[in-house]
Amino acid sequence: MNAENYSRDFLGSLEAEYILNNVVLLAINAKYVHSSLSVWVIAGGISRYAQLPHNINIVEATINQPVLEIVEAVAEFMPEIIGVSTYIWNAGKLPGLLSLLRTRLPDAVFVLGGPEASNNVDFWLKNGADHVLCGEGEYTFPEFLNTRIPGDFKNSDTKVSACIESEQLSPVYENPVDPYTGEYLNTLSGRLVYIEASRGCPYMCSFCLSAGSGVRFFPLDAVKNQIYTLSRSGIKTLKFVDRTFNCNAERAFELFKYVIGLDTNCCFHFEAAADLFDDLMLSLLKTAPPGRIQFEIGLQSFFEPALNASCRHMDIIKAESNIRSLVDMKNIHLHVDLIAGLPYETLDDFMDSFDRAYFLNTHTLQLGFLKLLHGSKLREQAESLGIQYSRDPPYEITSSPWLSPEDLQILIHTENALRHTRNKGRFISTIEYVLSVSGMRPFTLMASLGTAVPNHGVQLEEYVISVYRHFASLPFVDMDILQDRLVFDWLGMVKGKNKPAVLKNTFTRCGDIQKAADKIIGHKLRREEHAVLRSGKNIFVDRSDYDPVTGLYRVHTYDC
Repeated sequence: MNAENYSRDFLGSLEAEYILNNVVLLAINAKYVHSSLSVWVIAGGISRYAQLPHNINIVEATINQPVLEIVEAVAEFMPEIIGVSTYIWNAGKLPGLLSLLRTRLPDAVFVLGGPEASNNVDFWLKNGADHVLCGEGEYTFPEFLNTRIPGDFKNSDTKVSACIESEQLSPVYENPVDPYTGEYLNTLSGRLVYIEASRGCPYMCSFCLSAGSGVRFFPLDAVKNQIYTLSRSGIKTLKFVDRTFNCNAERAFELFKYVIGLDTNCCFHFEAAADLFDDLMLSLLKTAPPGRIQFEIGLQSFFEPALNASCRHMDIIKAESNIRSLVDMKNIHLHVDLIAGLPYETLDDFMDSFDRAYFLNTHTLQLGFLKLLHGSKLREQAESLGIQYSRDPPYEITSSPWLSPEDLQILIHTENALRHTRNKGRFISTIEYVLSVSGMRPFTLMASLGTAVPNHGVQLEEYVISVYRHFASLPFVDMDILQDRLVFDWLGMVKGKNKPAVLKNTFTRCGDIQKAADKIIGHKLRREEHAVLRSGKNIFVDRSDYDPVTGLYRVHTYDC
């Protein structure tokens, strides 16, 4: 390390109160269900690499918490040093929060790190930071503590600690810091947990901060030990933060095999490149217990000029083929991403990408919007390309030579409808029916639904009525079939709620339905668990049969 080495004799001569610093590591997550990996890794790094002992306290908050509540949570520890992890989701909240913390704790030293601060240093030194650290926190934070005389952090002339070169970081990969202490595990309470098996990415995508960073791997045995510990801790989902988990096929195969063989109910989430799966890997993945594995696959676009302009390299045909193979297995939850706003992709081009991705029939199709991130190549190129974007986080595109503000508004409506229907497992068979008879393409249907039926804080019971009315207005839609599809979907996606009045009818219930249910699923039905369709068929739902892949309940049909 580059840290200045103070002699132990000199350190021993310092006053005790200067040897021990109260340090708060503050994480502000996007949602309560999220947990922070970075602050716990940094805490482990301080414990391992700091030359003096420090009293480390961790505060995890969310962007939705009142600012004063976060201030008091930090102030409770009376810290001399406050370290803050900065990301795109909390950058908008931080200047005001830092100002209030400064008022409350005027003598504290504010140290910022993370992608937002390290790629926009001057801004943060003017907006609340005394120091900005670049690089990997488990090294840079203890280095910061080691290179400054205890008690004299604020007066240092050095405001920015430069990134440490990768060759200097090799020890962290040979013997990585393990953040998963008992204290950490006690804070989880059902939240998402994050883990990393590698850092960096082999790709050069110009919209991504990981572009060109190369890939460095943690030892397999260390990763397996962490997986084992977490899988036995009662957590529900363990999410790997590796940018392209399967970039090394041999390592990926070994870790997939390991998690498949575990005796656990934990679900493991991986970001993967679809075109890198080979037949051997697909054969292994087919053996995974249903719901054990989730894949998030960044397609971004099928429009090759946009992919080329973004330095996004992918074998499109192989990616499509592999995704279809994974869908056919029916044991893995699949999430694919598209980015609207990439260079050269018009609205018509994006519609083609959307429809092509939609018909892959993955469980989630996320429509995201191009973000011009500090430190990304595409942000540097934005002016020459004519791309306009918000100067406030999350720096989303507002227009370009290929997308007008009006085009983006259509995309926003489409994303809203997609997020509140298919991506939540809602109205799956209904949408399939409407697409089959109306002649509409998936993008057009979602755009029309999002425009006609916006959903901002609307209760599901109210939303389904609006969806019913909108679909009923479309050409060639049969009202009876539409209602039957909605009732079927309602039973499969909702627990403990009666159907809205618009989905009820006057047909007489079959008297044998309770007996049939008792025989098939082994218990009596509640009123909201069965229905009579307009076709005359009886359906009922088995709330004990929950599909861990789709997230839906199994619906049975019974003919009297």
